[in-house]
Amino acid sequence: MRNSRRKFMIALWAVSVPLQLLPRTLAAQLPGAIPPRHPTSKEKEDEADASKMGTKTILEANQKDIKKNVERLYQLASELKTEVEKTDSVQVLSLALLKKTEEIEKLAKDIRSRAKG
Repeated sequence: MRNSRRKFMIALWAVSVPLQLLPRTLAAQLPGAIPPRHPTSKEKEDEADASKMGTKTILEANQKDIKKNVERLYQLASELKTEVEKTDSVQVLSLALLKKTEEIEKLAKDIRSRAKG
């Protein structure tokens, strides 16, 4: 009798523990369960600065940056084209060539993000 009680209690415990943990794991996997992110002090300062500046001045500054970056992008692309024409790319591309392509890619992403707003 004692042995059967012990087995029953162990089986009951083995079933109840996972059932208690199940709601917690399911709640942790829900997309809405992510705790709200608190803005850092720098983000608060940026928001305050943005509100001080008018929307028009922000757009004008973005426009100037975009124009400057597009000119730089054109210059880098032209340099890359001349370097590719000079080298024999069948064998090996130079490290400077790869760095230039990474810089072009970074600049293009910056222009795209500024254009989106």
